[in-house]
Amino acid sequence: MKKILLLSDTHSYIDDAILKHVKQADEVWHAGDIGDLDVTDRIKKLKPLKAVYGNIDDAKARTEFPLNSRFMCEEMDIWITHIGGYPPKYNNSTRDELIANPPDIFICGHSHILKVIQDKKLKVLHMNPGAAGKHGFHNKRTMLRFKIEGKTIKDLEVIEFEKR
Repeated sequence: MKKILLLSDTHSYIDDAILKHVKQADEVWHAGDIGDLDVTDRIKKLKPLKAVYGNIDDAKARTEFPLNSRFMCEEMDIWITHIGGYPPKYNNSTRDELIANPPDIFICGHSHILKVIQDKKLKVLHMNPGAAGKHGFHNKRTMLRFKIEGKTIKDLEVIEFEKR
């Protein structure tokens, strides 16, 4: 079993409240728009990190992190990208691959809107953790926390912070 902390859209912001949750996870996944790499450096000092770059990220972030990350966690196929769309309106750059080879979990950021949606047609769980940073139109900063055991997601929780 792995305890996962999922965040996105930090836009160079990280604080002790986020790091408290990082310390409780086994792994941290960041779905892009990292901003300053100090964010990911601070996370990596505490826990293993899987991350992708987003549309605001500079050349340094794009050198360190990929646009897409696809990997196995326990027995689940995970795909993380920053801009992916939502079921059934996926982004043009991801739609064909999703249909041809759907993962168990498809994770995106970008919208700053927290959503967890089951795509019943593709049998894919779509997750967007919202935005953990302070830049953007969102009112509350959010992240997701969950456990993966084998082919099962357990104890999915929304983490909300104070209004920005």
